[in-house]
Amino acid sequence: MWDLMIAAWEVFPEPMRNQIEGFGTAFWRVLPQLVAALVFVAVMWVVIRLVQWIVPRSLKKARMRRALRDVVIMLLTVGLWLFTALIAITIAFPTVTPGRALAALGVGGVAIGFAFKDVFENFLAGILLLIREPFSVEDYIECEGIDGQVENITIRDTHVRQTDGQLVVAPNAMFFKNPVTIRTSTGLRRTTVICGVAYGEDVDHCRTVITAAVREVDSVRDDVRDVQIFAQEFADSSINFEITWWTGSKPVDIRRSRDKVVAAVKRALDDAGIEIPFPYQTLTFKEPLTILQQTKDGDRAGPG
Repeated sequence: MWDLMIAAWEVFPEPMRNQIEGFGTAFWRVLPQLVAALVFVAVMWVVIRLVQWIVPRSLKKARMRRALRDVVIMLLTVGLWLFTALIAITIAFPTVTPGRALAALGVGGVAIGFAFKDVFENFLAGILLLIREPFSVEDYIECEGIDGQVENITIRDTHVRQTDGQLVVAPNAMFFKNPVTIRTSTGLRRTTVICGVAYGEDVDHCRTVITAAVREVDSVRDDVRDVQIFAQEFADSSINFEITWWTGSKPVDIRRSRDKVVAAVKRALDDAGIEIPFPYQTLTFKEPLTILQQTKDGDRAGPG
């Protein structure tokens, strides 16, 4: 067997044999360094696992949000693995300094950055959103036509459940670069309806009746902000009142409160005998109209 291997080796040309022998000699020369680098990587793997076990528990005790904890752990893990790779390369190949390795990684990083520009943009936007926390899970927001409740905020995107039940998954860069309306930033929101009364009614009396009716609605928070009733305009068939009050900030709170206020105002105006008019139309004609009278048997008579 050994003789066969020697014979096969002698088949190769001498320059090729010299090159292979050089590779073998170089490999055996750097083998201890490769083993040391692998040992270092194994030790750092254990260290990283310990960090991934200890840090989340510490951050949880500090009451940090889960998404932000995941970001911190991910960045810490990536940083430790980068440090491990640089040191391991330096141990295995002493001629490669950490500075040269970082320069090589920098060139590769620029290429990767151009290729995945949108991904990194959403990633950085997600980090900034989690740190700044302009809105949080369960908030109702509106941005670029997306209107609903925030269900989840991840590193890359935000999940918004619209009021019609549909789930919208939008990139974080959109919420970072565009104005976002946070409807539930406080527990109260102002809402308004318009109510018209006939021109023949007393404006001050109508205002008093409407104010009393609105204040009796349980969803109206007149203990925090007062109800405001303003005579707004002379409309075509009515004097319009602007009725403004404060209620809960959720969309369902707004709809429910408007329903109760409209019903209460309608009931109060009816009880007070105040007319809520509907549009009137007056028709005029250039020529006099001929009015026909109808007899009891259904026949039309002449002009009346």
